[in-house]
Amino acid sequence: MNSLDMIIDTIAADHELGPYLGFLKKHGKHIVVGIATKPFELQAFGFVPSRKMVAGSLIGGIKETQDMLDFCARHGIDCPHELISADKINEAYERTVKSDVRYRFVIDTSTM
Repeated sequence: MNSLDMIIDTIAADHELGPYLGFLKKHGKHIVVGIATKPFELQAFGFVPSRKMVAGSLIGGIKETQDMLDFCARHGIDCPHELISADKINEAYERTVKSDVRYRFVIDTSTM
């Protein structure tokens, strides 16, 4: 609690922001990049007194994407993923439809 400078929220499903705001330090930022289908509900007391910010951003262009990847590489930030071969794409799609996915799928193109 009260320990993070920033949260990058990639959740592309309906969810509450309030519980996450408690993890931010004073002046912390919660950046939403995953698009939910319903509007967010926020209690002002959850972020106004501690000067926390909730903002949003769409995917940037090539330069912004490269800057983000470089930043992650410098700081050892990795996204949990499941590496699959190209012949498993249909299986991965079916698992996605069934909500049987714990991580993001990454296709290993070296097997193509």
